Amino acid sequence: MRLTFLGKDSQPNQSPTLYATDHGSYVVQGWIVTDPQILAAVTVLDDETLVEVPAKLMEHLTKDGVDGAIVNLIPPIVHVTDSGNYIIRGKKVTDHEALSQMEIPDHEDCVEVSRHAVLELVGS
Repeated sequence: MRLTFLGKDSQPNQSPTLYATDHGSYVVQGWIVTDPQILAAVTVLDDETLVEVPAKLMEHLTKDGVDGAIVNLIPPIVHVTDSGNYIIRGKKVTDHEALSQMEIPDHEDCVEVSRHAVLELVGS
């Protein structure tokens, strides 16, 4: 899977990042979710995981021709934190080609979300 960098919300030791793929999907890199209440409330399949990202990361969708304003808080967004961050559920990225294109700190992970699901978030 080839990735196209769309944008990043970078701070020291933090690097939530958004990519478009050549598979008609997006890869969302974010913080590993460890909150026990969120983990207990969300069903995650064996090939899925959760990541937390700042809401403003989704504004980078405009670089892929998608209005980045989230208007529908539906899956793949499965929770919004008190600070306004999104918890996103998606397929855990295991593709070696994709992983080789990213720098993922130990406290982060990444998920793949279909373009269709993202378009539903923005109401397209």
